[in-house]
Amino acid sequence: MSATRKLIIAIDGPAGSGKSTIAARLARKLGYVNLESGAMYRALALKALERQVPLDNAEALRQLALDSTMQLEPAGEGNRVLLDGRDVSQRIREPDVTAAASRVSIHPPVRQVMVARQRELGGNGGVVMEGRDIGSAVFPNADVKIFLDADPMVRAGRRVLQNGSKSAEETQRVQAEIAARDQRDRTRTTSPLVSAADAVIVDTTHKSIDEVVAEVEGIVTNLRDSDHG
Repeated sequence: MSATRKLIIAIDGPAGSGKSTIAARLARKLGYVNLESGAMYRALALKALERQVPLDNAEALRQLALDSTMQLEPAGEGNRVLLDGRDVSQRIREPDVTAAASRVSIHPPVRQVMVARQRELGGNGGVVMEGRDIGSAVFPNADVKIFLDADPMVRAGRRVLQNGSKSAEETQRVQAEIAARDQRDRTRTTSPLVSAADAVIVDTTHKSIDEVVAEVEGIVTNLRDSDHG
């Protein structure tokens, strides 16, 4: 592995494991691009909702994906997401789009289009890409594969805080939502959520963001050092 060659770093994990935040911070530290696959599926889901395209119509969703332009631009802690030139960064984080995205992403024809687009964006390296099947399906030959995980209750708590709510009702709703999403992601027939065989598993349950970033950065550094040793 050449020290000058830019790497492909894949970060996978379930909802609330810290993928987006960790990937954004790691990309900034390395001077890499942060490719957030989840934001791309969310953007497609938003367009489907706006166009009233049924979320179970795989062919209509595939065509919608082909007809859509999605751009990710670095901004602060994450990305600015542009859908057909429109800034949808905040809108795609809302509950209705989140729920729709997990339904849109299960369709093999949709994933085929999106994976091809993701490979185009990240194929030359210099990227930290996060999602649920990056190391196992999108970039199976990634230079570094990380699988982030955490206790489901902790992941739900993080999402509640992210949504700016602390109510018991909201906590219960998010816990149920994450449990349902975990089930869909792990049991889908195409590219299920699974840790790649050669991925390094990092449990973030009791770790701060800074601790996880340092640990992942250390994994990247150690891999480079061992390759040149």
